[in-house]
Amino acid sequence: MTREEVLAKVQEIAAEQLDIEEAKIVETANIKDDLDADSLDVFEIMNELEDNFDIQLDADESIQTIKDVVDYVLKQLEAKD
Repeated sequence: MTREEVLAKVQEIAAEQLDIEEAKIVETANIKDDLDADSLDVFEIMNELEDNFDIQLDADESIQTIKDVVDYVLKQLEAKD
């Protein structure tokens, strides 16, 4: 799966969960500061990503931006193969 495909799915899920436009969900966006997500929102987004990609995502405090989420999902997908 390409980085662009993962980013598109992250944008789709985050937009739905946070009730904002996908266009606002850019890789540099800080999830909590820029997108106004709380810890429950982040948990829900990660759960959706786990279901969509059939991977296990742990709560990782270093994840702060959309880019961090995409990188983490890609790392988990590579480890799964």
